[in-house]
Formats: sequence, C-alpha cells, structure tokens
Amino acid sequence: MRPQTPLVALVVVALVVVGCGRSGSNNEVGGDVATSATQAASGDFGSLQGVCGPGTPTGSPAQGVTAQNINVGVFTDVGFTKNPEFVDAAKVFTSWCNDAGGINGRKLVATTRDSRIFQVQQRMLESCDEDFAIVGGGAAFDGTGVEDRLSCLLPAFPAQAVEVANIGSDLQVETSGGGHSYNPYVPYQRWLLTEAYPDSASSVGIIAGDLPLTKTIAAELAEGLSATGATITYNDLYPPVGVSDWTPYAQAIKNKRVRGLVFLGDYRDLAKLEQVLTTIDYKPDWIDANSNAYSPAFLELLGTSAAAQNNLADLGGTYPLERASANPATQQVLDLFAKYEPTAKVTLPVLRAFSAWLVFAESAASCSDTVTRRCVYDAARTQTAWTGGGLTAPIDLSGADTPLACFNVEQLTPSGWQPAAFQPNDGAYRCGDAPYRLTSDYGRPTTLADVGKSLSDLT
Repeated sequence: MRPQTPLVALVVVALVVVGCGRSGSNNEVGGDVATSATQAASGDFGSLQGVCGPGTPTGSPAQGVTAQNINVGVFTDVGFTKNPEFVDAAKVFTSWCNDAGGINGRKLVATTRDSRIFQVQQRMLESCDEDFAIVGGGAAFDGTGVEDRLSCLLPAFPAQAVEVANIGSDLQVETSGGGHSYNPYVPYQRWLLTEAYPDSASSVGIIAGDLPLTKTIAAELAEGLSATGATITYNDLYPPVGVSDWTPYAQAIKNKRVRGLVFLGDYRDLAKLEQVLTTIDYKPDWIDANSNAYSPAFLELLGTSAAAQNNLADLGGTYPLERASANPATQQVLDLFAKYEPTAKVTLPVLRAFSAWLVFAESAASCSDTVTRRCVYDAARTQTAWTGGGLTAPIDLSGADTPLACFNVEQLTPSGWQPAAFQPNDGAYRCGDAPYRLTSDYGRPTTLADVGKSLSDLT
C-alpha cells in the first residue's frame, strides 16, 4: 500500500479492457543509438551535479556491465495496457544520460521487459540472465517475480512497487516508497478528517475493485481511516469485469449519507460514478480520487461533474506537474521529453521513474570504473534525504521500511488539478506529521532468506 495507485488501478482495469495510448515499439534503447545532439549534454539534473558524464571505463566487473555499456531491464505491462510511460521515461533518461557521456563513459542500455500483466516471472528470468539491474519500471503483478529476482541477486530500482510480496523486498530501493509496515496516507487522511472537513469523519465510505490486491489495500485504508477517527459507514466492492450502471452504488452512497468517499480503482470508473452522483444531486464533502486520477484525462471524462464534485488526491510528496515552471527539476523532465520524445506524455509515474533512474545513475557513477551490484546498491542506501534533484520531498532510502515524511494534496478544479489548501510547511509539501504503523497482518515482503540467500552473497 504505497503511492502506486496507477498500477493498482491497472490490476482492476486490466481484466476488462486494453487501455488507450501509444505502443512501445523498441525493445532496447540507449547504447550506440544515435541522437540528434550536436554536442555533449550537461550531466546535471536539478540540484544533482554530474549524474552522467564521460570517462574511460575498462573491463567487465559484473554481469550486464562491459567497457562500453551498462545493461538494465525496465519492467512494464505495455504489451497489454498500451501505456508506454515507463518505456518513454527509459528512452528519455538514457538518451539524455548517454548524450552527456553515460555513466563515467559507459552507455546505459535499457531493455524493455514487457510482462503483459501475467508474464512477470518469465521476464524476470530473462532479466536474471542478461541485466545488471532493474530500473525505472513497474508491473501490476510484480510480486510473482520477486523470489526469482532475489535468487539471482538482481537489484531493483523500480518506479513503483505494487504487491505485498514486493513492497520493501530485499535488494530493492524504492524512491516512491513509504515503508511496507506503514500506511503512508494517514497524514493526508488526518488532514482531511480533522482539519479540512472535520464533519466528514462521521460517515466515510470506501469502494474498491473486487480483487485480492485491491481488497487488501482497501483494508489498509480502512484501518488508517478508523485510526484517524473516521466512522466507516459504507464499504463496498465493484466487479473488475465492469459496471454497466453505477446508479445502485451512487444511491447506496447517498442513502448512507457518506460525507467522505475513498475510491480505489480506475479513474474512468470513478468518472462514471461521479456523473451518477451528480445526476442524483448528491455531493460528499470530499472524494479521494487517488493519484491515478491525477491527469487531464480525468477532468475531460468528468465533464460538468468536475465542478459538482470535490476531488482530492495525495501525490505522496511528488512536486505537481502543473507548477513545473516553479521547480527546475520538474521543468527539466518536461524539457527532456520535448527534446527526446516530444509526442510522449509526462505523468506522475514518469516523474517517479525519473527519480528511480537518477538514484541508480548517481549510485553507479559513484562506483567509478568498478560498477558492481553491491557497490551500486550500497551507494543508493546511503541516501537519507533523496529528492531526485528536486522532483520530490526528501525520502530516506537508507532502509526498506522507512515511512514517508511529507505529503502534498491536489484538488481538481474546472480548469485542472491545483494544489489544495493543505497548509504546506516545507515548500510545496507538508512534512513532519506523525506516521502510522499498520497493526493488522497484511503479509510481508520477500527476503533473501526466503530463497536461501543473504546480503553477503551480493557482489
């Protein structure tokens, strides 16, 4: 249960339809692929200096590393969803980094590991045979490949982790994490229920897709809401095969007098539900649309309901895209996409992917010529206030179970998403609210010990 709701929603919608978007056609990007650059690009990113740059590398110190290249895998479900966010991010990042000279002279080569929803284990075995690490991606059923990844001692730097078995698993550095034993949304929920809309605490509802993963996350959300003082008066599931008429759900929400509604699923379904709520003249005090809805597409689908309903979303400490001009790191991502992949969309998952790529690249660069898995992994774990050069609020990467320290809330207006009045105290973020550790057992992440390994085996 982390800020990974785009992939959580994908689990729901994947069983129904193939999403819209451009298909990723290149399996491998980077390396000796020519670019249009006429001179070396700067290897600086945001506040990070010299992330990428030239050098004179020698030898092959680890699998996937040669004197010329560093080969990494990028997990994605693009073959099913047709959503190329992680593929696009890999192309843009590696193109920029390689134009700047690579990792001390070694070019980054990113191979797309397209799991097509249900082929995670197959792609993981391929990655085990060929890649130095996994970087900047994610897959809806990522938990099915963790044991294989740990068995082959393959480090991971994902954009997002989804399933319980993978969140906080060993040899994995999560730049958009939050600690597997914590509910990262409680500070946001606490703001909703005790400051912004205190009267709503008397009647809060949850609706989620009827799948094991989403039901687990809904249970974690319910625990956090209850701990914050909410009374759960409505808790329902909807079939992942689709809902032909949202009227019964909307009517039930109205009958229960739900004042705060948490939706866990695809934003297209939420738009349909909200249209019905508007039609029957019912408006909760707030709707937690989750970060999956943080896109212009949600506004377009809502139509007139955009003004009729109050949608909010917690971005988990990622700087908002609509304010990019005020934040050099976010603006740099937009500029790099305009240069290297101008038809691609920059989204919240893209920003998280960039942060993952950056911590991998900076860690690898710190290893100089001897780029080994142990060196890169250990270097990443030294980051105690990682921001991706300014893409996010500070995140402590030194351990696998560290709670997020900051959050930031967006509110949907008729003109688009904008920061809500959530009283930020550290720039664009609100930091320092007490974290909440989950008390019930929702499973645990996979460890090296589970596959008969230890950290001492990593070289």
